[in-house]
Amino acid sequence: MKQAIPYWHVDAFAARTFGGNQAAVMVLEEWLPDEVLVAIAAENLFAETAFVVRDKTGAADWELRWCTPTYEIALCGHATLASGHVLMNRDGGERVTFRTRQSGLLEVVRQGDAYQLALPAIATAPDSAANQAEAIGLLGAAPLEIARSELGYNIYLYENEAAVRALAPDIRGLEKLGTDQFIVTACGDATDIVSRVFVPGGGVDEDSVTGSAHAVLAPFWAARLGRGEFTAHQASARGGDLALRLEGARAWLGGPCVTVVEGVFYLTG
Repeated sequence: MKQAIPYWHVDAFAARTFGGNQAAVMVLEEWLPDEVLVAIAAENLFAETAFVVRDKTGAADWELRWCTPTYEIALCGHATLASGHVLMNRDGGERVTFRTRQSGLLEVVRQGDAYQLALPAIATAPDSAANQAEAIGLLGAAPLEIARSELGYNIYLYENEAAVRALAPDIRGLEKLGTDQFIVTACGDATDIVSRVFVPGGGVDEDSVTGSAHAVLAPFWAARLGRGEFTAHQASARGGDLALRLEGARAWLGGPCVTVVEGVFYLTG
C-alpha cells in the first residue's frame, strides 16, 4: 500500500533560498506510529521534520509534533514557523495555532512578508564553571557567565562576537553529554546579540537557526540589555536573523520563510 503525504521543504528565518534553517513540513490525515514519524524524519535528514494533523479538540487549529532524524523532541521553533508559513499560504488567513504535546499552545501570525512565532519563554539560572567543566573544556574556551535550564538548555556568555565565531568545539565529545543544547552567545556586531547552537546528542552537530534556543536567549538577554525587544543573528554556516520580543511568559520570534520544494512524500509498506 502506498500513502501520499503532502510535503514541503522550507528555509525558515530566511529571506532567500539557501539561508536560515531547513525544515520539512508534512500534513497528515491522522497520526502515524511514532517509529514511522522518526523514520520519515531520518529519510528527510533535516534537523527537524514537522508533522501536523487537524486538531479535533477545538483547542487549536492543528496538532503539531517534531522529529529529528533520531527521536521526537519537545519544542522546535524554526519548524513551527515553517508550518505556519505552509498552512497560511495554502489555506489563507493571518494566524494559525498549534496544540503540542509538551510545549502547550503555540501560534504563528503573519507580519507583512514575514511571520512572528510565539514560544514559551524559558528561564535559566546561573550555573558554575565547576558544574560545567567538561562542557567548557569541549567548547574550547572559558565563558564569562554560564546559565542553565533544567529543560536541558545551557548558555555560555562570551566577551564578543569574534570569540563566539572562533569556537571550534569537540562535537563528538559534546555528543556524549546527552541531548542538551549548548548555546554560546555574546553581544553582536551588526545585531544586538549573536549565538551558535550545538546539539550533537540530538543528531544536529551545529544547528543553523534555532528557535527554541532563542526562547531561552530572550529572557537571558532581556535582563542584561534592560529591554524586551532586540535583534539576533545565529552565526552558523547558513546563518539567520531574528527579531526577538519578550512579552510576559512568551518569547516572540520574527522572521521570513522561503518554500524551496513542494511535493508528495510516498510512504510504502
